[in-house]
Amino acid sequence: MEVKIHSSWKVVLTHEFEKPYFKQLISFVKSEYTAHQCFPKESEIFAAFDHCRFENVKVVIIGQDPYHGIGQANGLCFSVNDGIAFPPSLINIFKEIETDLNKPFPRTGNLERWADQGVLLLNATLTVRESVAGSHQNKGWETFTDAVIQKISDEKKHVVFLLWGGFAKKKGAKIDRKKHHVLETGHPSPLSANRGLWFGNKHFSKTNSYLSGLGKEVIVW
Repeated sequence: MEVKIHSSWKVVLTHEFEKPYFKQLISFVKSEYTAHQCFPKESEIFAAFDHCRFENVKVVIIGQDPYHGIGQANGLCFSVNDGIAFPPSLINIFKEIETDLNKPFPRTGNLERWADQGVLLLNATLTVRESVAGSHQNKGWETFTDAVIQKISDEKKHVVFLLWGGFAKKKGAKIDRKKHHVLETGHPSPLSANRGLWFGNKHFSKTNSYLSGLGKEVIVW
């Protein structure tokens, strides 16, 4: 299985691809995709990187697992393909944008429009078996995505990291907060949001305020 990822990331992560764990990971993923229905489709495993080049990264949002239902996952965390019903967490994300920025509720849950503006929508685990949440965890993806976060932290400046929920906060623990802007809140899932840990965080306006202060283009959320 060839790693098809945008050339800007290939340069940055070239040593990671040569490590034994990554070769074992790719072998595992290849066997899973051969024997089972897995998501996202093979050509979209690295879609988050293809839509957001390394040099263009302005914002990083960290998710956990791809959606494991048919037709949902498209390689970007929290995002679903056009025409797919919005999962609960995505509904709550859009509700917060609606109140934070006074924007109408979007018609599609496909977040490629964010990624193309410099938002890296990074799941900790990039693949999953159909209907089996977490089935590709602890196989090496987490090591790879930790390395991605570390590279961004080390080699870039003034990136906004949005850490939603305990998992994302742990994942982002090593981000250099002197160089980058880190915003933390609860997870947008109903379990967290209904306990008052999500709504009102204003992460979207805060992100744009920070980017604007640096003279960068804001994100059209």
